[in-house]
Amino acid sequence: MNSERRDGPRATGSIVGTVSVPHLIGRLMRPLPLFPIQPILGRIVREVACKRPELFERLGPHVRSAFVIDVNELPFVLLLKPDPAAPGLSALRRGPSVRGDATIRGPFMDLFRVVDGRGDSDALFFSRDINIGGDTEAAVCLRNALDDLDGSIVEDIAAMGGPLFAPLRMVVSRLRALEERT
Repeated sequence: MNSERRDGPRATGSIVGTVSVPHLIGRLMRPLPLFPIQPILGRIVREVACKRPELFERLGPHVRSAFVIDVNELPFVLLLKPDPAAPGLSALRRGPSVRGDATIRGPFMDLFRVVDGRGDSDALFFSRDINIGGDTEAAVCLRNALDDLDGSIVEDIAAMGGPLFAPLRMVVSRLRALEERT
């Protein structure tokens, strides 16, 4: 991996030297319990399932797969279960007990770009900025499903909470501004 690229402002949105917004958020979240964010994550995946059923349809046989999404800067991983009958998204502390059919790992800004529909996931994978493990076919199927969507899931999530998600919309706007500077 190219550590200069990963730690630099382009990859992470630097605020001071090599300290980035995602790293700072990760550090601040480290001591916090995960249970308060579980209902929010659950609501997000249920809303996406209702608003974007085509995402789940495009997963085909992998709709019942479990995807571990490991954002480098965060002190936890996300476990996505895109089953349209019972969609699930939860935060889990890293450890050997966290298992999924496929693992997708990378820096926050790179994963954000892919979910936001602004990143070239093929280029990120081949440059090893994003790593895939386990069932590669399932991970590629998820990537293809995200790439085929019209619009942005990030926009859908930011819009779903109405005025309560105004801070999230401000963060998304800031992240996009950081991305555009790269």
